[in-house]
Amino acid sequence: MSLMLEPSPEQIKQEEIYKTMGLTTEEFAMVENILGHLPNYTELGLFSVMWSEHCSYKNSKPVLRKFPVTGEHVLQGPGEGAGIVDIGDGQAVAFKIESHNHPSAIEPYQGAATGVGGIIRDVFSMGARPVAILNSLRFGELDSSARVRYLFKEIVAGIAGYGNCIGIPTVGGEIQFDPSYDGNPLVNAMCVGLIDHKDIQKGQARGVGNTVMYVGAKTGRDGIHGATFASEELTEDSEAKRPAVQVGDPFMEKLLLEACLEVVKSDALVGIQDMGAAGLTSSSAEMASKAGSGIEMNLDLVPQRETGMTAYEMMLSESQERMLLVVTAGREAEIQQIFDKYDLEAVAVGKVTDDKMLRLIHKGEVVADVPADALAEEAPVYHKPSEEPAQYREFQAMKLEIPAVDNVEDTLVKLLQQPTIASKEWVYDQYDYMVRTNTVVSPGSDAAVIRIRGTRKALAMTTDCNSRYLYLDPETGGKIAVAEAARNIVASGAEPLAITDCLNFGNPEKPEIFWQIEKATDGMSEACTVLKTPVIGGNVSLYNETNGEAVYPTPVVGMVGLVKDIDHITTQAFKAAGDLVYLLGETKDEFGGSELQKLTSGKIFGKAPELDLEVEEKNQKAVLEAIQQGLVSSAHDLAEGGLAVALAESAIGSNGLGVKVNTTGNPISALFSESQSRFLLTVRKEHQSEFEKVTSAVLIGEVTKQPIFQMVHEGETIIDTPVETLEKAWRGAIPCLLN
Repeated sequence: MSLMLEPSPEQIKQEEIYKTMGLTTEEFAMVENILGHLPNYTELGLFSVMWSEHCSYKNSKPVLRKFPVTGEHVLQGPGEGAGIVDIGDGQAVAFKIESHNHPSAIEPYQGAATGVGGIIRDVFSMGARPVAILNSLRFGELDSSARVRYLFKEIVAGIAGYGNCIGIPTVGGEIQFDPSYDGNPLVNAMCVGLIDHKDIQKGQARGVGNTVMYVGAKTGRDGIHGATFASEELTEDSEAKRPAVQVGDPFMEKLLLEACLEVVKSDALVGIQDMGAAGLTSSSAEMASKAGSGIEMNLDLVPQRETGMTAYEMMLSESQERMLLVVTAGREAEIQQIFDKYDLEAVAVGKVTDDKMLRLIHKGEVVADVPADALAEEAPVYHKPSEEPAQYREFQAMKLEIPAVDNVEDTLVKLLQQPTIASKEWVYDQYDYMVRTNTVVSPGSDAAVIRIRGTRKALAMTTDCNSRYLYLDPETGGKIAVAEAARNIVASGAEPLAITDCLNFGNPEKPEIFWQIEKATDGMSEACTVLKTPVIGGNVSLYNETNGEAVYPTPVVGMVGLVKDIDHITTQAFKAAGDLVYLLGETKDEFGGSELQKLTSGKIFGKAPELDLEVEEKNQKAVLEAIQQGLVSSAHDLAEGGLAVALAESAIGSNGLGVKVNTTGNPISALFSESQSRFLLTVRKEHQSEFEKVTSAVLIGEVTKQPIFQMVHEGETIIDTPVETLEKAWRGAIPCLLN
C-alpha cells in the first residue's frame, strides 16, 4: 500500500473514515481539538488504537478504580507490564493474565499461541523470568457443533505449541463449557515469573537525549488494528478480519526472553516495554507518557519484513516478539552486543525528547506529531448507563426446588461426564508441564505448585470463575470467583497473595451488560478486600458477543499464593486407608447455576449460592493453619457438583483407595448442592483431636482400602460403586465427545 492511497485529512472528515477505525464523531472532534488541525491518516491511526477499549479502558475505568490495588506485599500494582508481589528474602513474583478472545475465534491456533506469547513478554519485560503458564478457557458445548470442537482442539494446540516450544511449563488452568460461548470462545492466558527486587524494570522513557531501540523480530503487516478488532463484537464479517491476527514464533521469543533477561542486568538500560496491543504506538506513547517525556522516531530505521510499508502500517502492526528499549545515550553498542549474541535485531530508531510529543519521521518528513499524553492518558472516559435486567429480579424472587433425582448413583456418573467437571487430561497431556523440573503439583489438583529453587518456598497458582453464578447474580458471582481461587490456593497449602483478573463481558453500551460489569467488580472488590488479595493488574475484554448475543459475564481470577515451606504442599487425592474424612462448611439447599440444575433441566435459573465473606475467611484460615501444623493429609475445595464430585475426584486420584461416607438431611443437597466456603479434608487418626481443636469441620467418614465409593444416608446405602467405574466415566467423557 503506497502513501498515495491514504485519504487526505479533509476526506477523512467528510467521508467519516474515522468511523471505520472505531472512533465516534465526538471523539474525532476531540482529536481535531487536541492537535489544533485535522489529523492525517497516520495520526488518526494512532488515536484509533490508543483510544480503543482494549488499550484505553475508556468504558471500564470507572469500575476498575474500585479495586484495592495496594497491600503490604505489593511492589508493583496495575499500570506496568505485570504486577509484582514480595515473597521475602529479596525475591518477588510477577504475574498477569490477558485475553486473546477475538483472534482465537477467527484463527484459533495462532490466536491462542500469540496470546501466550504476549503474556510471557509482559512478565519478562518487568525483568522477571517466566516460570509457569496457566490458562482459563470457555467454549460452547462440545456436542453442539463441529465448529466448537474445531475451536477447542485448535486453541488447545496453539497454547501447547507455543508454551512447549519456548520451554515454560503450562501447569494449570480451568475450562468451562456452555452454550453462551458457542460463537465466541474465551482464551485467557496467565504467566507467572520470578524476580529479585533489584532487577525490577519499568517501561519508561526517561532521560532527554537517550536512545530508543527496537529489538526482536521485524515488523510486518500482521495484526494491524488488532486492538480495535478486540474492541468490537464478532459478526458474520469477522472472518474478513483474519489479517488482524498475528503469527507467533516461539523460538524467536525464547531468544528474545534470554536476551532481555541479560539486558536487564545492564545499567545502560533505562526502560523496557513489550510491543503488545497497538505495537509500536502503545509502547512508545506509554513509555513517553509515564516518564513525562517525548519520543522522536525515524520509521525508516524500523526493521521491516515487507516492502513499501507506510508509517501507519508500521505503527499499528502487532507483529510478535518485539520490544522497545530506552538506553543511555552512548552505550547502545553494549546493548547491541547482547542482542547480536542471540542473532536478534537491535536498532536505534529514535531518541527521548523533552517536549512530551510522539513525533514520527518517515522518508524525511514528519508524518505524525502528537502529544504522548493525549494518546496514553487522555482518552475519553465513559460512565455508561447501567440498568438492572428484569431477569435478575425474577431469578432473585424464585423459590428454588431441590432438583428431582431418581437414581443418585447414575446422577453422579453423569455429573462426572459433564465436560466442565470431567477430566481435562486430554487437554493438559498436550502441555509440557514438567519442563524446567520445578513443577511439584501438576495439572489436575486444586492449584498448581512450583518450587522456588534454593529455598524451602513454593508458589501455588490457579485460575477461577464460575460464570453461571455471575449470570444469575453478578455481585455474588464476582465474590465467589475470588473466594474460590483463594480456596484452591489454601487447599494447596499456600497463603493467597494477590490476584490478576481478566474481565470478559459483552457490549458495555447495553445498559444491562454494563450493570453486570459494575456488580461483578463490586463483588470482586469486596472479596479482595476481605481476603487481603489486592488486584495487581489484568485486562478487560468487552464486546464478547456473537450476532448480538453476549457470553455469560466471565471475570476470570488468576491468583498466586506462597507456600512457606514445601512440607506444607497439599493435594486433593486421598493418601491412606483409615484416614478420617471431614467436611468443613455448611451445606444448604443451593442449586442455582449448579451442574445438577443444568444436567436435570438443561438450563440455568434462580438464585446463585450465597457467600458470607467472613465465614469464607474464617474457614480458609482454619484450613491453612491445620495444614501448616501438619495435621491434614489431603484437602480439596468443594466446587461444581458438590460433595459427591469432590469425593469422587479425591478417590480417583488416590491410586486404588476408596471412601465410605455418611450423610444426613436431604440426600440430594448433601451430595450435589454447591454451597460455598466448604472444604473436604482427610486427617490421620492420630491427628484427630488436634485437628478438631483447630477447625469446626465435621467427621463424615473414612478412606477405605477397597476402591469402592460408598455413601450411606441415614443408615441406607445410596451409592455403592467401584471407583474404577467413576474414573472411566470421568476420564472418558471429553475424548468421547471429540471423537
